[in-house]
Amino acid sequence: MKRDIPERALADVLLQLRRLGISYGTNDADERRWILRDLDLSIREGEFVTVMGSSGAGKSTLLNLVAQTLQPSAGQIAFRGEVVGGADMPSNPGSRRQIGYVTQDDNLLPWRTVWDNVMFPLTLVGKPSPSDVDRVRRLIDQVGLSQWTKHYPHQLSGGMRKRASLARTLAYNPPVVLMDEPFGALDAETRAQLQSDLLELWASERKTILFVTHDINEAIALGDRIIVLSGSPGRVVLERRIDIDRPRDPELIFKAPTFAGHYDAIRECLRSAGHP
Repeated sequence: MKRDIPERALADVLLQLRRLGISYGTNDADERRWILRDLDLSIREGEFVTVMGSSGAGKSTLLNLVAQTLQPSAGQIAFRGEVVGGADMPSNPGSRRQIGYVTQDDNLLPWRTVWDNVMFPLTLVGKPSPSDVDRVRRLIDQVGLSQWTKHYPHQLSGGMRKRASLARTLAYNPPVVLMDEPFGALDAETRAQLQSDLLELWASERKTILFVTHDINEAIALGDRIIVLSGSPGRVVLERRIDIDRPRDPELIFKAPTFAGHYDAIRECLRSAGHP
């Protein structure tokens, strides 16, 4: 599903993927195995976009391309109108600290305390400023870890480690945050609480978020817009804007008047794509 977006509609676009693709195999383009191909996607500043799709459709690959930890085989990545990545450019992971990435694993350093873990990305580039320290302190408070700053990862629950990981990603204030099923391994109660925490952080920080999930309820509860990928190579087969008012309670999202319509449309799309 491709669409040409008028220039006037791109005025507030922060991130734009232009005919993006990645493939493996021989140098012959016709014989290569394409994971994603000719993918066009525009994401506006401050937008929360959730990504779903059938297994193997390239959801995580898409995030890795945006993060530039993978090199595209075709196409371009533009940030605020400037091309920052593409098949004919060297990779620039993180795109000069413009992109944060929260993976399925928390990746906290086990020998560092919560405070030192959250401060870590700032210390990599020099001595943190007083405003940096204040920001970290505020983020740790927002994720509910103020009483745990001197604890090590092994002393934390899974949910607390996820909160620390999120605070660490936000510490250096990237405009774009990528999240690859960050809550997938958590129990239902912890997951719902972290969804609420994330929505509160997003409301205060107004980051642009690209969030991969397999859970339709989660996708609807969090997203302004849902993107569904399918096919081989992967492509966008559905874009659906979520018209449910904010703030939202993830545990009560099913009570929203339009929830059932969104759920059924997304579920049918996933089923037709071979999703279990």
